[in-house]
Amino acid sequence: MLGYNEEQLSQFGLTVGVGAFIVYMLFVIAQLARESKAGRFGTFVLFVVLAFGMLGFIAKSVIAWLLDM
Repeated sequence: MLGYNEEQLSQFGLTVGVGAFIVYMLFVIAQLARESKAGRFGTFVLFVVLAFGMLGFIAKSVIAWLLDM
């Protein structure tokens, strides 16, 4: 399809799809903080705790890119 093989399309879909999902989840966390009137420290805690799992995916991508895998 368009000169790409299945592996390249899957990698692109995974990167863009999960990246878009991460951005959406950050939006949801911001909405949650705003609606609950969490304040600065509460918002910081929400972002750190709820976004900590996303850090693993981002770190995996960065490490793979740095190691040129």
